[in-house]
Amino acid sequence: MNASAAVAPVENVTLWERVYAHLREQILSNALSPGTVLSEVPLAVSLGVSRGPVREAIGRLAAEGLVTVRPRRSAIVSTLSQEEFLQAYQVREALETLAIRLAVPNLSDEDLDRIDDIVTRQAEAVERDDIARFFALNSEFHQLFVDQSHNAPLQDMYRQLIGHMGRYLMRSLALRGTVRRSIAEHRAIARACRTRDPERAERLLRNHIRVPQRRLEAANNEEVLLKR
Repeated sequence: MNASAAVAPVENVTLWERVYAHLREQILSNALSPGTVLSEVPLAVSLGVSRGPVREAIGRLAAEGLVTVRPRRSAIVSTLSQEEFLQAYQVREALETLAIRLAVPNLSDEDLDRIDDIVTRQAEAVERDDIARFFALNSEFHQLFVDQSHNAPLQDMYRQLIGHMGRYLMRSLALRGTVRRSIAEHRAIARACRTRDPERAERLLRNHIRVPQRRLEAANNEEVLLKR
């Protein structure tokens, strides 16, 4: 797949930051899927900019691990191997368990009501077989604790990590096994938050995140797992 046919033109006045933001959004939304070739000249033509902003944007994306730079000024959209996906889950566990431990003492009554509401809406989404809505609410659930941690470096690291992992929602679903189990685990976490028990909330969240980790560790066929 060549990226020149997959992206829409942007204004001629776009600086490299806008090219970067545009390409990053395309990668994270899977409009530019893993393995897509990003060549400077076709991209510059399709976006209506010079090669300089494209080169700068690709360099920034490479620094984030979203693309892999190759010789002769081309790059490919990165993919995650089984081992890299496992490592990402391990980092996610560390970040989110710290976040919820910091967040629980900061949660207002409105935050607690919002957590309960998110879980209720997740259950409704599952009943409608609306998996896209379930995942959106899932992100909202986990992001709330990161936001309420009030820890800016943690939030920055989490944003970058979850951007990578967000491209693999269906892999995550396959690893988790059932969304109903996920909802039950979210309910238990919500109860721990409402009783102002950060240690229990942290333990429940750790176990929740470790479900896909254990399945990744037990997987024998990487290609079958990662192509679901």
